[in-house]
Amino acid sequence: MFPVFRPESPQAQAIFDLFWLVMLISAGIFTVVAVLIIVALWRGRSRVELPTQEFGSARSEMYWMVGPAIVVVWIAAISANLILTVNAVPAIHSPHDASAEPEITVIGHQWWWEVRHHASGIVSANEIYIPVGKRIRVRLQSADVIHSFWVPQLARKMDAIPGRDNFIWLEANNPGGYQGLCSEFCGTQHAWMNFKVYALPPGEYAAWESARLAAPADPAGADATAGQRLFGSLSCVNCHAINGTGAVATIGPDLSHIASRKELAGGALENSPENLARWLADPQAIKPGCKMPNFRLTEPHVRQLVAYLETLE
Repeated sequence: MFPVFRPESPQAQAIFDLFWLVMLISAGIFTVVAVLIIVALWRGRSRVELPTQEFGSARSEMYWMVGPAIVVVWIAAISANLILTVNAVPAIHSPHDASAEPEITVIGHQWWWEVRHHASGIVSANEIYIPVGKRIRVRLQSADVIHSFWVPQLARKMDAIPGRDNFIWLEANNPGGYQGLCSEFCGTQHAWMNFKVYALPPGEYAAWESARLAAPADPAGADATAGQRLFGSLSCVNCHAINGTGAVATIGPDLSHIASRKELAGGALENSPENLARWLADPQAIKPGCKMPNFRLTEPHVRQLVAYLETLE
């Protein structure tokens, strides 16, 4: 079944319920109109003589005006109620209060998502971790063009617009991984601008947070050590950041804990040493048009960089 039909948060459930209610109302209207058409066809089936002609009725016309108007107002009212419910936030977290800091900021890039946890200072890419059962306020921004943030099982769609802050709630009823995506065309690799929201029980979330705050261990082994030096000497440091090192750039994804991530390149590859080597050897072959060029790395250099990055858990 499509994820959108399996809501896993109060917000998604409210949207799901409204969808089916509007579908039932629409089905009722369709049934009434279909029955009236069938009756008209049956009564007028004779080809010999014209059916009895009706020249209108003020009362009937009034019914056919008032009835649809009531239905339209009804749908508008339940839709407005949903919008107010989904967007309802405590006063200290008003979307219009610039002083209220959100728990997470997500920034859309062509074609990946930057994730910043404000309380802990954790920075990641394409993976959002939240505790189960807690409503998290997320600020959405864009670094380039308009993107659209959507996690079908957890929340509604919300645009990430350059120069503007938008806000959305993220909440999960149960532990698990929930697929997210950019739902508005944003360029060549729009289809590979995916992300995951991982909802963890409070204890596991605290353990995850502690692990991400730990400084990376010094690499062991000749290849990993050489890869660390190579990373610092190449142009990698001009785009990427790694905690505890001199690499602090924010143009590309933060690589501080890249070895612990489940996917690479916005969901284009499963994270494994083999796939990481493929990506480093020629990013354009996997994700044409991405911002990382082919640096023509030699096979030993690729091996060393992979060995180093695999230590960043």
